[in-house]
Amino acid sequence: MTVETTNALKTRLTSPYDEAVEKVTAALQQEGFGVLTEIDVAATLKKKLDADFRRYVILGACNPHLAHQALTTELEIGLLMPCNVIVYEDGESSVVSIADPSAMVEMTGIAELAPIAEKARIKLKRVIDGLGG
Repeated sequence: MTVETTNALKTRLTSPYDEAVEKVTAALQQEGFGVLTEIDVAATLKKKLDADFRRYVILGACNPHLAHQALTTELEIGLLMPCNVIVYEDGESSVVSIADPSAMVEMTGIAELAPIAEKARIKLKRVIDGLGG
């Protein structure tokens, strides 16, 4: 089931964590997004703080065409890029949440970015909806 909040598109998958990460990555690729960064939060917290944490990854997803349009419109938009996608283990299931590009652009107050953000949002909503919950 997809849940839309004011800042994110979110769904819960019955898939285990590793499978969920693979599904999300493949779904992003189908919509023209590549994963530029992958931050293993649990490993980072263990290394830096010796703290245990659930399996949790932050994927930095980027659609080159939309990124180029956004950066051409406003160089400072790079502060809000790439699109962050999180996947975390929650018991036997996994949760996937994607930052809503439209909400992020609202923070800027730059109206010219809205159509680009909406294109990204449509693609990312298809990613979430395609995961099947």
